[in-house]
Amino acid sequence: ARVGGRDVPLPLGARTLEALYGLNLSAAQVEAYFESRRERGRAIRNSEDAIVARVGRELFETLFAGYTRKQWGLEARELDASVCGRIPVRFDRDERYFTDWFQAMPRDGYAALVERLLGHPRIEVALGTSFEALGNRVRFRYLVYTGPIDAYFEHRFGALPYRSLRFEFETIERERFQPVGVVNFPGDEPYTRVTEFKHLTGQAHAATTIAREYPRSAGEPYYPIPTPANRALYAKYAAKATSETNVAFVGRLAEYRYYNMDQAVASALAAFERIARERVA
Repeated sequence: ARVGGRDVPLPLGARTLEALYGLNLSAAQVEAYFESRRERGRAIRNSEDAIVARVGRELFETLFAGYTRKQWGLEARELDASVCGRIPVRFDRDERYFTDWFQAMPRDGYAALVERLLGHPRIEVALGTSFEALGNRVRFRYLVYTGPIDAYFEHRFGALPYRSLRFEFETIERERFQPVGVVNFPGDEPYTRVTEFKHLTGQAHAATTIAREYPRSAGEPYYPIPTPANRALYAKYAAKATSETNVAFVGRLAEYRYYNMDQAVASALAAFERIARERVA
């Protein structure tokens, strides 16, 4: 995260406190530091609660409040606890965001992976058309629907809100733009983060390409917005979905859940196993 012109390691841990406050603490001392500053005795009802109950208000305001406000267009206290509750907090000096045993990128990137999946002779790709238009001219024996669930039901209970992004790409004639792949901006900048892809792909080149992310309400739906009111509205669509035969609702938009990539893949694989069992039965 870029805080006051300084790069501060995330997730929260020993190196975060060192960068912010010049503290050189052991794991036990970091745990004691968070313990001394966290707000005890509060029920975890929202995302603000989820952070201040673990690390205190100062770190919440410094690293999370502004970022959350830009990303979601809401204050952290208006969002479900699950949004900020998923942010790791560590006591050691491990800077990795994820600590899974196996972490990888597709060898040739995600675009190539998807292109090869869609290259099967039994797969037909229809571009420049909506599901609604396609559904009027194609008959399905079984449908796996991954679009917005409210759109499938023609918004009969009202529109579910989603958050979108605008990406601003720039190619810069220097080998590196920033020290890591992703830098968050919790301050007054209009964008939330900058991604420099070379850090993720391992490419070697004299130039580099970055993308700035500008959150917005309009545009292609990317993120379900987890609030109590939105979850209640989704529950109406989820109940309606149970009456649909030969249709599976899968993914972020169809399940109105904020999945990470690994969780999205796991959800799809679980859906496949479920569909396969049902169709055999």
